[in-house]
Amino acid sequence: MIEFIGVSKYYQGRSAVEGLSLNCPQGAFTVLVGTSGSGKSTTLKMINRLVEHDAGQIRFAGRDITATDPRQLRQRIGYAIQSVGLFPHWTVARNIATVPQLLRWPKQKINARVDELLNLLGFDPALFRERYPHQLSGGQQQRVGVARALAADPEVLLMDEPFGALDPVTRTAMQREIRRIHQLQGRTIVLVTHDVDEALLLADRVVLMDAGKVIQQGTPHELLSQPASPFVRAFFGSHEPGVRLLSLQTVAQRMRSGERCRGESVPHDLTLREALSRFVESGVTTLGVTDASGQPCGVLHFNDLVAAS
Repeated sequence: MIEFIGVSKYYQGRSAVEGLSLNCPQGAFTVLVGTSGSGKSTTLKMINRLVEHDAGQIRFAGRDITATDPRQLRQRIGYAIQSVGLFPHWTVARNIATVPQLLRWPKQKINARVDELLNLLGFDPALFRERYPHQLSGGQQQRVGVARALAADPEVLLMDEPFGALDPVTRTAMQREIRRIHQLQGRTIVLVTHDVDEALLLADRVVLMDAGKVIQQGTPHELLSQPASPFVRAFFGSHEPGVRLLSLQTVAQRMRSGERCRGESVPHDLTLREALSRFVESGVTTLGVTDASGQPCGVLHFNDLVAAS
């Protein structure tokens, strides 16, 4: 879907990105992670030509991006950033409809799309359509920013540190929300973050960058279990790979389906790492598991969790 072939970008003679080669497959959730100044945000912005590359080639859907007008390219790509950037004097509905209005969609189609996205992100359209950004919490504003990026049904969604300014509880909720959207819609997503745990939670593919170069790319499991260098091992935590591996599986993957137990229960989509915290807090060796409707569906044993790590 998106391919970088020997791409470089220079600022005042110094390289921000050098000889970059990577592939973001169609339908995959690719996360760029790395040290501060590693070039990950520059890499993201080169995809939609907010930053123009100086050497190499970037292909979008098999075509060199320089062969497409930047405005037309951006109409095919949603873009969500940390600062959100909602228009303060526009309602939620009008903010979400920004790009569809520029594309001159029919009013009925725009209204239907706004309501669809509000429902997708957990808003009641009747309550939120006519609200203004200052009437929303930070987390709600972030959700509207994501809805705006998705409004014109783009082929790709780019996200640059989208949850960095949120409190931990809201951030966790938004991470789960964007993961749910990806699972529902199968959209190609490229996200930049400095948060290792966020990268491991969200990514199908992780791209680790340093000094403008790709150090290693692959699945989260590959980077944790088969680090290509001491730098990779240290970046992902050389003393806690087992615990981080637990974040790659859910309770549903390790529970015993035919069993039931009394006491505390956890949802089936909780990560095993989060389940480990529940075991420690509760001092128990088994946890009941509930399905999406809140009904018992199995039991998670502490010993099975330890084996998974």
